[in-house]
Amino acid sequence: MKNIYQGLLILTLGMVTACDSLLDIDPEFTQDAENFFNTEEDFDRAIIGVYDMMQPAYLNMWIGEIASDNAIAGGESVNDSRGLHEIENMTHGGVNQELRAVMRVNYTGIARANYIFENQDNIDFDGKALILAEAKFMRAYFYFNLVNYFGDMPLIVDRRISISEIPNAERTPRAAIYEQIESDLGEAMEVLPWTFSETGRLTRGAAMAMLGKVLLYQNKYAEAATILGDLIADNQGGYELFPDYSTLFLNENRNVSEDVFTIQFSGLQGGDYGCLVCLNGNAAVGFQSIRQYDGPFYADGNSYNLPTQDLYDAFEEGDIRREATVLDLDAFIAAQPNPDEITYAIGGGGHTGFYNNKYIKRLDERGLPDDDLTSPLNYRAIRWADVLLMAAEAFQRSGNDERARTELNKVRARVNMPDVSSSDDALYQAILNERRYELSGEGFRFFDLVRTGQAGERIDGFITGQHEVFPIPQVEIDLAGGIWEQNPGY
Repeated sequence: MKNIYQGLLILTLGMVTACDSLLDIDPEFTQDAENFFNTEEDFDRAIIGVYDMMQPAYLNMWIGEIASDNAIAGGESVNDSRGLHEIENMTHGGVNQELRAVMRVNYTGIARANYIFENQDNIDFDGKALILAEAKFMRAYFYFNLVNYFGDMPLIVDRRISISEIPNAERTPRAAIYEQIESDLGEAMEVLPWTFSETGRLTRGAAMAMLGKVLLYQNKYAEAATILGDLIADNQGGYELFPDYSTLFLNENRNVSEDVFTIQFSGLQGGDYGCLVCLNGNAAVGFQSIRQYDGPFYADGNSYNLPTQDLYDAFEEGDIRREATVLDLDAFIAAQPNPDEITYAIGGGGHTGFYNNKYIKRLDERGLPDDDLTSPLNYRAIRWADVLLMAAEAFQRSGNDERARTELNKVRARVNMPDVSSSDDALYQAILNERRYELSGEGFRFFDLVRTGQAGERIDGFITGQHEVFPIPQVEIDLAGGIWEQNPGY
């Protein structure tokens, strides 16, 4: 199968890379539609450019874990990626490089999608509706990230924004952004096919799952239950739980039946440490691997995003997902025939003894030439287990405990855990606990705790009424002429 990310192009269509300023999206008069968007190939190249901006998924993985009770920042020192350490300690403010990167890459993705819509009437061809549907899905995804990180944000659709407009680009209420997200996903869902011959392209099932997630995050439980229930019942994508959880996150099991919405990576070089968003590989894997490790099975890395003892202890007795999720390195070494010959280093940024076993560098999965940056492991933005658990939550919250138990217990049966038989609030908490057992290490924990109102009791230093959203990067407030108010408490 052809992979859409092979030979990925970083387009230079007057759109910035994520290394440039957030709102400097369209240098005025540098590009017009007269010499682009005149052929089907131009539209194909442009949509690949939008896909490209989903690849900085490592930011969601890091922040979604490190901001929660699941992980600490780790790394070489507290001054190495200082922004992640501030997020871990809930001391982050308006000057934070990681949060600025989140804002820039998502708005860059929006700009690339909007550039397609701005020129959608230039020509007609058979596949144009499909390209527009893909662009709508990704625009919704980028706005969903922004609204969950920062709350109210400028909403710009179907056109780029020029520098001269920045002082007037006021923040749009979150509810209006969600309306646009739902509209984009609903329209994309009607056009996208259930399957593609090109691995990695977005599908109708992915759009339905994403819409269900968007509705769940707004507490629209009945609507979420309907769309997720329809996806489970119809399921023309052939989705099912991968039978062996312990090997699900190996590179050999990429693009399996469990994958609903997956961001693709390759082992090619692409960028470097100066531009992580330019990479073809999954940067998170090398960064999360074992510092100066010399031993079997695993490979060395930078010891970021280290799971906590709290996460390790949270799993139920006999749950195989604990070892599949959290690598207890010292226990692994002690079980080897030559433990005295295996060595590793501890970074100054913190050490727990645990590593993210889902997204970690293994000896036989390394990319080339710099395997710190070139892991081919895909990022699973939504997998089938997540769909089932989102459906379980939506059904329970909308009064259907029986159906909630059915979907919850499908996930537990895959790992030979006993059925849950509880009801009401006990069932709700069991579903939320199951999300932690099933999805930890994948970047969802912080947002789950926030949207369910449990962050204040689970995250050290979390201030209710402030930390539900992150601060707007101060440099972007300045670029907007100071018309954006900072989020409360920052």
